[in-house]
Amino acid sequence: MVTDHTLFPEQTIESAPPASRRIMAATEKHLGYLPKATARWAASPHLLDGFGKLTALFESSTLDPLSREVLVMTVAARNGCHLCIAMHTARLMTMQADPALITALRAGDPLPDARLDAVRRFTLRVLEEAGDVGDEALGEFLAHGFTPGNALEVILGIATYTLSTLANRLTGAPVDEQLAAFA
Repeated sequence: MVTDHTLFPEQTIESAPPASRRIMAATEKHLGYLPKATARWAASPHLLDGFGKLTALFESSTLDPLSREVLVMTVAARNGCHLCIAMHTARLMTMQADPALITALRAGDPLPDARLDAVRRFTLRVLEEAGDVGDEALGEFLAHGFTPGNALEVILGIATYTLSTLANRLTGAPVDEQLAAFA
């Protein structure tokens, strides 16, 4: 099965639907460039807006930043989103994450840190069981210092980054030049 990615051309701020332009301009200002994924997603202002809002909510959650990145990389690796893997590898490097952690996340392997691996395992379990993880899996997650609220925030993160990974794959969004070293 092959998707016709030409159906999702890269829009410029000037050529995009009017409702996408503000978001595109804000993204370009924030990052210093307009990601090709954003340019392709511009066909749906609702997708752009929804992802932005979900990302802001997830980033403000009570999960610590490294746990959030573990979740994002787990979803990206599971869904085969090369762009998200490159982008979040770069982010982990700016956070000075352990290189062994990054390597394991990219490969979908168990993590060297037990607490962070609990996030990875719980994320995968939520996805595999469509949320019905069972008491044992939830208990294992909570045993690493996480809360029931964190368990629900994992679902928020999964929703947010499933949206982006699937949209990137559907549109064939390539890795931007700025992220090529992390691909």
